[in-house]
Amino acid sequence: MHKWIMFGLFTAASLLGLYLLTFALPERPVDESASLPEGVTLMKVVASNDFVFDQAEYKAKVGDKVRLKLSNKSGIHGIHIDELQVVLDNDHPEMDLEFTEPGEYEIYCSIPCGQGHATMVSKLIVEAA
Repeated sequence: MHKWIMFGLFTAASLLGLYLLTFALPERPVDESASLPEGVTLMKVVASNDFVFDQAEYKAKVGDKVRLKLSNKSGIHGIHIDELQVVLDNDHPEMDLEFTEPGEYEIYCSIPCGQGHATMVSKLIVEAA
């Protein structure tokens, strides 16, 4: 009797392990910058429901070519940079930019996302070359 119980538990554990190996493992990380054109770097802005972006400041230099990409870690967010005419959201999550002038630009969340929405800001600092 005990042999059949142990066999049943072993079989169930084996099937669960096989299922987890097949379907539930996280995906392998993908190098997003590998598909970029030569001379273009990736600037990824990650937004979350903590009402913050992953960095307080993003930096670039005049002459840099970047692909600005929005990634929503949690919730639904968008970003605007008014002076650079940047509008990113889930439908249009990336945009190519070339910085021609130094300056500081405010990045803000463009989609009302909750109580902390008004304070969800960051800066893009473009430094002289």
